[in-house]
This record gives sequence, C-alpha cells and structure tokens, in this order.
Amino acid sequence: MPPHPIVVVAHDLRSAHNVGSIFRTADSAGLAGVVLTGFTATPDHRGVAKTALGAEDVVPWRHVADVHDALRELQAEGYTVAALERVPEAVGLGDVPDGAFPLALVLGNEVHGVPPDVLAAADLVVGIPQYGTKASLNVSVAFGVAAYGLVARVREAVGSG
Repeated sequence: MPPHPIVVVAHDLRSAHNVGSIFRTADSAGLAGVVLTGFTATPDHRGVAKTALGAEDVVPWRHVADVHDALRELQAEGYTVAALERVPEAVGLGDVPDGAFPLALVLGNEVHGVPPDVLAAADLVVGIPQYGTKASLNVSVAFGVAAYGLVARVREAVGSG
C-alpha cells in the first residue's frame, strides 16, 4: 500500500526521544515522511535511534534548517500546511476538508508550541479536544492522536475506508 499523503514537520523539538517516537508513529500510520526543522534532532542522534527502533531507516526524512523554507517547499509540492495547536480557530481532525490532502502537519516545541509566525504561515490549524485540567499532551502523543485521525480522514476522503 502506498503511504498516506501526510508528512509531519517536527519544528524545534527539544527531546530526541520524542523525535524517535514520531518516527515510529509515522511508520506505523503509513505516512509519507518526516521533515525535521530548526534544532530538532536528526536520526544520527543516539536518542532518536534508541526510540525509533529502526523506523528512521524506513520512513523518508529530511532536515531543513529554516521552518519557513520547509513550509514553502512543501506548499510548492502541493501540500496543505496544517499546524497542530490549541487555538480557537482550530478545526477538529474529522473536519479537515477533503481538498486538504496531501497534508503537512506541523508540530511545535514541547514548551512553546507552534510559533506565531509558523501559525500565520499555515493554511489551517487543527486541534485535539482537551478535557482535563492540564489540557495538554506530550508532543509525540498528540502526534499519534493526530496522525491516526488524519489517516482516517484521508481514507474517508479518498474512499478507501
């Protein structure tokens, strides 16, 4: 089966273990690839490899130093850029429009989230409902929820259920 038309953009993630977990989830969900930007660790970092357990060898990836360059490249390749963030204008994963695929999902820093200038460059913002007191998820966990929600949505949009 060809990969789902979704890539993840991991921007300025502090934890190499989170990056490794993102690779494992991207592989498991059958995503098209991973783009690492800013100071996010790459697979040559021991912590990424330890957590990715080989997924970094099978998921296509690239590093682009400047996140805005990466977003422009993805948009030129036909991707809709969607930031994963908790903001009032965020749409639910099930409400992503059919025409938004292929989609590039941008993840932000574990503490600061997706920066305002990156949010402004995004074509849309998607969010995950939060019901608890802390109203936050670890970035790799949030990515797992979002990845599978988006895979379900794209499969629905293209009729492959």
